[in-house]
Amino acid sequence: MTVNTINIVADIGGTNLRIAMIDELGNTQNLKTYQCSEYPSLRSVIDDYFELFSINGSKQNVNACLAIACPVDQDLIDMTNLPWSFSKAKLKADLSFNKLYMINDYTAIAWSINSLDEWQKYKVGGGEVVNHKPIAICGPGTGLGVANVIWGNDQWISVGGEGGHSDYAPINDVEVAILNYLKEKYSRVSYEQLLSGLGIEQIYQALCHYRDVDTNNFDAAEISNRAIEKTCDICLETMEQFCKTLGSFAGNLALTTASFGGVYIAGGIVPRFLEFFEESGFRRRFEAKGRFTHFNAKIPTFVITESQPGLIGASAFLIQQNKNEALCL
Repeated sequence: MTVNTINIVADIGGTNLRIAMIDELGNTQNLKTYQCSEYPSLRSVIDDYFELFSINGSKQNVNACLAIACPVDQDLIDMTNLPWSFSKAKLKADLSFNKLYMINDYTAIAWSINSLDEWQKYKVGGGEVVNHKPIAICGPGTGLGVANVIWGNDQWISVGGEGGHSDYAPINDVEVAILNYLKEKYSRVSYEQLLSGLGIEQIYQALCHYRDVDTNNFDAAEISNRAIEKTCDICLETMEQFCKTLGSFAGNLALTTASFGGVYIAGGIVPRFLEFFEESGFRRRFEAKGRFTHFNAKIPTFVITESQPGLIGASAFLIQQNKNEALCL
């Protein structure tokens, strides 16, 4: 990095956008959080940030890594849970970026995992990390993100994906009833329809229907608060069901990739009710895999409590790309 180089990182979700500058060590500076719904486009947010901190890509050497909550393999980016679409090439040209890297938001979180200290994560249940074994990440938030990290060629490699959109698989009568309720709304029901902010609301609505009780117009925050305070039985059942479903899903990831490096729960929802989550059926369902219960019982699970894992990962990615470029000079 040269003295006049400015390095920008951003974590772009369906609700919030966090953007900052980083130094040579990846330390964040001038962090600002935006509400995505208040802006018509990604470009308008970046323009605001550049104006605020007097950044001019045509006069300065600006590199950027933007972690975004949608697939990034094509030039046209069309966000899954936000009405923003844009061309990566045009965005780079319009803002006069020297380098622009677009990575999936959970690819960024995957890049952060091996930088997290003990105080940035919270262990739930048993199992111990095995060094250099695969790591899986999933996280309920506006949507349900998924990524993996594997060791190869003497380095960690982040592997993105869209596992949150895999088919929801109920395992008991209550969950079959939830599936049937959601099938009235959707032609196909994915795990994201349960494991997200909207998912909490939909589980609540489905359980009210199943239990034949009146449905209140509670949002996800109200449902979780009433569950924690134990002032609403259906809300309590909703959050318990949410935790169990997340346990099943996370356990499936562990089986798929033999994630003896650990399974990490990211996203903005679970860290808000850690004590409830730890006492819930999450870990039991994580391990409840029939003949392979013993397999998952050895795999540790963690909740990421660090508030900015996406920025940490985007920083790590950008620093690595800058190093690679310097080695090629």
